[in-house]
Amino acid sequence: MAKQKKRRWVIFLLLVFIIVAASFYVYNKFFIGRVHLKDKSYTFIYIGREDKYEDVLDDINADNIISDPEAFDWLAKKMELPDHINPGRYRITNGMSMRQIINLIKYNKQENVKLTYNSQIRDMDEFVDYTDDKLELSDSELEDFIDDGENLHNYFGLDPETSFAMVVPGVYEVSWAISSEEFFALLKERYLKIWNSNRVALAKKTGYSVPQIITLASIVQSESVIESEQKKIAGVYFNRLSKGMPLQADPTLKFANKNYDAQRILDEDKETDSPYNTYRYKGLPPGPICLVGTQAIDATLNYSKHKYLFFCAKPQLNGYSDFSATYEEHDKYAKAYQKALNARGINR
Repeated sequence: MAKQKKRRWVIFLLLVFIIVAASFYVYNKFFIGRVHLKDKSYTFIYIGREDKYEDVLDDINADNIISDPEAFDWLAKKMELPDHINPGRYRITNGMSMRQIINLIKYNKQENVKLTYNSQIRDMDEFVDYTDDKLELSDSELEDFIDDGENLHNYFGLDPETSFAMVVPGVYEVSWAISSEEFFALLKERYLKIWNSNRVALAKKTGYSVPQIITLASIVQSESVIESEQKKIAGVYFNRLSKGMPLQADPTLKFANKNYDAQRILDEDKETDSPYNTYRYKGLPPGPICLVGTQAIDATLNYSKHKYLFFCAKPQLNGYSDFSATYEEHDKYAKAYQKALNARGINR
């Protein structure tokens, strides 16, 4: 009897040992960190909108993220990952377990991409290139929407020539795998927040359309970052437009000649045959010359009413301008400005 009890006890201990060993093996295999990245603390995996489970598995194996691909495949199927593939960008950190990786994807714990649209993006081509580089969206998907006049009109009330006006500067956090429909819906949401009923009504009072106001505001913003100056400058341009005078806006020459960083406009710049050359062509250029912030839009909509037709940067180069109603007075200010540029050795 004692021997039988002893044998049962031994069997029991043996079973406990096997269970503990098996549990330790499973825990070590599936729960302890299995990611071993070389020379970096993290990496990303990218899951496209059309990707299947096999594509995800191939990407993980190709990047050598998991040391035991067969074990990952077994566990992923046990956790039903093939039925829960969520497109996006996922951060994989050193020491992460296979279960943690699977949960990231299964429960869509992706890391959004930050898109920063600012003055460094100067036209629609640069906008497309920047966005294409940051997201799964291809340049052709973006261009198809932008070139579609019906889409632009329905979404923004714009046309292909004024399409750059749809981009409100700022930071956008989006999924790397965002669709074109979702992306342009987000742009539309930001656009409509700016162009609410109040601003639309103010634009109507000026006699110009919203796209035209955005175009003018882009010139005003390029002339000065000071709000009070922007209002006065906008007033000058409205006065010139009402009299049928060319705007003669230097920022449009920089845009037309792609000399964005030029500090000085030369006579040869004025010879460029471009619809954006407001020295050669009267009226507003076809579209905005930069992304336009709310301050410049409001300054343009609430422009200062005065009799000035000219303005020129002050020789102190402090962001302020001298305004004048006659060319004779303006010429005096312009000569003082040119002299200041010469003294500082600013030739371009």
